[in-house]
Amino acid sequence: MGVLYACTGLVFAPCFLLFGLLGSMAGQQNSPFTGIVGVVVAIILPFFYGALGFIDGAIGALLYNLLAKWVGGFEVEVELRPTTPVVPYPIIPPATPSI
Repeated sequence: MGVLYACTGLVFAPCFLLFGLLGSMAGQQNSPFTGIVGVVVAIILPFFYGALGFIDGAIGALLYNLLAKWVGGFEVEVELRPTTPVVPYPIIPPATPSI
């Protein structure tokens, strides 16, 4: 879950870069630090999302395991059968040319 959320943070990082760029262009002062907030947030965002995703996944798994004891959870039955290969069309040997 942490890696999945970190990848989500990478997807949203360009949005924060764009917001930082727009914020630096809209500012009245000529400060070099106006656009750096968007860059810092874009760098930190994947790590922050990954950490929160890991915590969220751990809490969700804990809650599921506790509730599955009381409610019963899911039960899956798997039956293995011998299978025959399914051929999409009948195999016909090539006709031999007559001489």
